[in-house]
Amino acid sequence: MSEGGAEKSGSKGGFNTKKFALDLVSGGTAAAVSKTVVAPIERVKLLLQVQDASAHITADQRYKGIIDVLVRVPKEQGFLSLWRGNLANVIRYFPTQALNFAFNDTYKRIFTEGLDKKKQFWSFFVMNLASGGAAGATPLIFVYPLDFARTRLAADVGKCV
Repeated sequence: MSEGGAEKSGSKGGFNTKKFALDLVSGGTAAAVSKTVVAPIERVKLLLQVQDASAHITADQRYKGIIDVLVRVPKEQGFLSLWRGNLANVIRYFPTQALNFAFNDTYKRIFTEGLDKKKQFWSFFVMNLASGGAAGATPLIFVYPLDFARTRLAADVGKCV
């Protein structure tokens, strides 16, 4: 493999659009699948967390625990209601992970340019850490409002799906 790992693409040290796009799609798809699989668990957690703050849920209507939520929610609201708020979650999380995954290499190349991993280990380590932080923070600028919407939808205890 070449020094920067970029020679295979023919763009030695430059921006590789094809790899960036592939990372974007791969990261986003993995995020969408993982969030959809765990959506019922997330919904159960949110319902248990917010039920005490909801004025229209009387004490005898409150959920007793995880099993009670998993039994009552599908019965009262329909099976698919376990995924309420999931679309907003996927719409929020897809770009978060896609951009994080795609920008990670780009930021790493920018932050560590000119540093020798062996001779300047601590500088390389700190810049590598900073590049990971930047890659993780960049998507949050765009998706925080979607995170708020997802939480509101998932915490809703309404009857319709």
